[in-house]
Amino acid sequence: MLLFFKDYKIFAIIFGIISIIIITIIYNTLNVYQPLHIYQPTMVSTKLVDSTIQHKKKYHKIADFSLTNQNGKTITQNDYKDKIYVADFFFTTCQTICPIMTNHMAEIQKKILNDEEVMLLSHSVTPNIDSIAQLKRYAEKKGVNDKKWNLVTGNKKEIYKLARKSYLAVKDNGDGGPYDMVHTENFILIDKKRQIRGFYDGTNPKEIKRLLKDIFILKAEN
Repeated sequence: MLLFFKDYKIFAIIFGIISIIIITIIYNTLNVYQPLHIYQPTMVSTKLVDSTIQHKKKYHKIADFSLTNQNGKTITQNDYKDKIYVADFFFTTCQTICPIMTNHMAEIQKKILNDEEVMLLSHSVTPNIDSIAQLKRYAEKKGVNDKKWNLVTGNKKEIYKLARKSYLAVKDNGDGGPYDMVHTENFILIDKKRQIRGFYDGTNPKEIKRLLKDIFILKAEN
């Protein structure tokens, strides 16, 4: 009888150790973050990609840019060097999706306010209307923090080229001409190497939660 209990005790100890190991492996497996995609033009719908780069399979990055923010400051890619950032396209007089998108950007700003690695960048698609003064009024109304979030205006052709050839964010063709209009709900997540790591519907609260989660994953990756 004593021998039985002795054997049972040894078995229980071994079984317990094995169980702990198995549980630990399962826990770690379930909690390993899956890396985010590095989006290339060939991975995105042709409706969103300029025809001149639809064949591109690798090395796609956000192009250099020079635009002006709500404070009259020139903003370039250097202001986002070694930063993770969320980009979008909007206009201040929009009465449809833009107010929702801007409110969601403001929510993201609250979450990343004290995070030095993450910033926001909103491009006006009606730069002829969205002057520096207009952007400043809009920024103040929406609670934009100048250190975290730039609302930029500038040359229309440059902005539209960025939307179509860099951010892969719009569904129509054009070159930023007088009657050309970009209107997209996309939020685009950019990493520290200026690569696209995610697309999100900026009008959808669930997508905003996914975006915030992906920022966390991207920070862990970096």
